[in-house]
Amino acid sequence: MKSKSICSMLAVASLGLCAAASAAGLIPEPNANAVPLATKANPETLVLDARTAGRGFMTSTMSIPVEPGPFTFVYPEWIPGEHGPTGPLADISQLKVSANGHPLTWRRDKVDLYAFHVDVPQGATAITVRFTVLLNSPDVMSTPNLAVVNWNRVLFYQNDINYHNYYLKVSLILPPGWGYGTALTTTSHAGGRVDFAEEPLTYVVDSPLDMGRYYKQVLLWHEGTAHQWLDMFADAPQDLDVPAKILGAYKNMTPEALALYGSRHWYNYHSLLVLSNKVGFQGIEHHQSSDDRAPASFMVNPKWQLIAGDLLTHEFSHSWNGKYRRPWDLTTDNYQIPQRTDLLWVYEGMNQYLGDLLSFRAGIRKPSEYPQYLAAIYTQMKTEPGRDTEPLIDLTTAAPFLYEARGEYPSIRRTAGDFYTEGELLWLDVDSIIREKTHGKKSLDTFLHLYSEPKFTGPITKTYTRADIEHLLNEVVPYNWHGFFQRHVYEVAKLPPSGELKRSGWRLVYTAKPNPFIQAREQMMHMNYQWLSYGFNIGRNRALLDVREGSPAWNAGMAPGMKIESVDGQSYSPSVLKYVMVQAEHTHAPTTFIVSKDGWFQTLEVSYFGGPRYPHLVRIPGTVNMLAKIMAPHAKH
Repeated sequence: MKSKSICSMLAVASLGLCAAASAAGLIPEPNANAVPLATKANPETLVLDARTAGRGFMTSTMSIPVEPGPFTFVYPEWIPGEHGPTGPLADISQLKVSANGHPLTWRRDKVDLYAFHVDVPQGATAITVRFTVLLNSPDVMSTPNLAVVNWNRVLFYQNDINYHNYYLKVSLILPPGWGYGTALTTTSHAGGRVDFAEEPLTYVVDSPLDMGRYYKQVLLWHEGTAHQWLDMFADAPQDLDVPAKILGAYKNMTPEALALYGSRHWYNYHSLLVLSNKVGFQGIEHHQSSDDRAPASFMVNPKWQLIAGDLLTHEFSHSWNGKYRRPWDLTTDNYQIPQRTDLLWVYEGMNQYLGDLLSFRAGIRKPSEYPQYLAAIYTQMKTEPGRDTEPLIDLTTAAPFLYEARGEYPSIRRTAGDFYTEGELLWLDVDSIIREKTHGKKSLDTFLHLYSEPKFTGPITKTYTRADIEHLLNEVVPYNWHGFFQRHVYEVAKLPPSGELKRSGWRLVYTAKPNPFIQAREQMMHMNYQWLSYGFNIGRNRALLDVREGSPAWNAGMAPGMKIESVDGQSYSPSVLKYVMVQAEHTHAPTTFIVSKDGWFQTLEVSYFGGPRYPHLVRIPGTVNMLAKIMAPHAKH
């Protein structure tokens, strides 16, 4: 039986544009063809024994409905929110398959490594699949006191099905004394076992779970039967003692988001937050929750809020932009079908702007601080040499491998992070154009109210194309939006969008005074920012993180990975480097660096005499401060 098309399979209301896209050949034919054997009346069951999670592994046992004969079960590969084939095959160990209590021989497909084949004997209606989940391979997902459960990492499912029509019922066995948080509906909790309601596979995978010994659940907002919760799990109990001022700002998230979008497409939302120095910094969006991970002191140290206060707001905004409204070619029938990521300049780029905007409007950061934040990110994009050859559309199209890219010279190759940061500049420019052309009567908020209609629903998906976005923007204000995006996204743009600076009443300058956002990042991330002066950034252990092409350091022969041992004869420290830099302004003598790499030492002379340089925005006299209007609270706090 053929599955439904992308437009109909998600119960999508689509402005009539899905039909137009299909007629134009944009939407592929349905490509999930198997009849789902796991139904709501007879779901696949999964029991996750997490009692050993603190030791770095769990045991997953599934009962998968089958029919006799050849059968293929698969491990999720293309993971929504991660935008790539990131299903961690290295998590699978000690795989066993049986039917009616008798072991079965399984074999991995020789081409599709995510697929596993088995011959089901006559009389069997289900197979039992059991494996050990290695939690910290390749990513750290657990510590002795907490763990993150992404359901896609702990399950197999029938191949070639539509995950909206395939049902799963999951259960969890907790370590003694641990609590949990998730958007899944709990049906029973007895002792250490928690049972959840049967749901479509897509909803289960879209509902991660955090658990831990030290946890706190805070009600951030409610209206009628709708709630937003903050579920925090920490390695140490003191990291849950969030100051009232910080927590109060997070209680403004939903009111500001409702004012921004004019709608809501969730019933109960859980911001799941792990606080640990062992688990890496991360944020992954889901429709009724988010999987957020941050350093241990994130909620108690205001400096973390200054540099990364958009972590929760960015993922929260994705419930509207990314989960409810989603690119048509990023929407697939199951987790084995490749996603096409070209429209991430809307999905992630616009959301980077909106997540930051919400953090300022909510008061997590001060709205008055946004101009200096903007100066920092604008300069970052302006000074990347890779932009001379790589258009933004190539970064989004190549996102599945750029997300995983590591190594030297990121400013030359460019990274996935660039379409987030430049996306913010792009959509701020759009916002400022709308405001200027309508004399402040309309804004990007106006567009978002149209983009997010209807007003209130549960978690559904409504797809869009580039043409849809341009059409909606033209409904807000007529403009050559197609040409605008063509210049800034689809062609090489040697400078980031800059019209928003002058249009909003500001201009960019460089002074010796530290930028507060860069300064906080230096302190919290143990780095030394010298990108605009010598032309490098220094990380932990004195190692160069990157060297700017064409800079004094580049011309002297410096390269990423080199360690600075000394500066003008003194052992390196940030204060010594600053002193030498200031002295060079007056002496015009090159700075002598001794650097090491792989056991080899070199002496390099860097000719730079301009002193410390940091970016700032300053007001243009006699103009309207548009940035203040954009970042000001829009809801009653």
